[in-house]
Amino acid sequence: MSDSAPAAPPVHPPSVRTRNDHDLDACTRVLAAVHEQDGYPVNWPEHPRTWLTPAPLVAAWVAELDGRVVGHIGLSRADATDAAPALWAARTGAGAETTAVVNRLFVSPAARGDGIGALLMARATAEARARDLHPVLDVVESDAAAATLYERLGWHHLATLEQRWSPEQTVKVRCYAAPAAP
Repeated sequence: MSDSAPAAPPVHPPSVRTRNDHDLDACTRVLAAVHEQDGYPVNWPEHPRTWLTPAPLVAAWVAELDGRVVGHIGLSRADATDAAPALWAARTGAGAETTAVVNRLFVSPAARGDGIGALLMARATAEARARDLHPVLDVVESDAAAATLYERLGWHHLATLEQRWSPEQTVKVRCYAAPAAP
């Protein structure tokens, strides 16, 4: 008979599924941890659940790891506050209405390193393409980790520009477009 400790239960790979209303509290807790560690979002929303469900939202997904929500991503129609759709339209000659904006991407600091960000990006990109839309996104210039992920996934940097978020706040954002569909 062995005195060794029992083996740890197997860890299942992360999975991505459609977000539902019951996930919003867990998403808000993960977002708070991300904001505390990384400063994302730059401005903490007064109503985080509403921030996770913007008006032009088309779909949203969560990543789970061992039964816990550890990540989130959304896909929205372009609106006037998004810079990347107009840049994509100018570059391709297509209208901004042919784009979908990937947004609200975050992964729990405790769950990083398992490819969750890439899984979420793949799901949002696939949905945009299934709707015959080209995925684009904006990210604040200071979020180097996000920019590194997008570039590693083959996304193209369209431009870096300044956006006025309020009379008191101007930020630089990097705009990206997904690579052409395979």
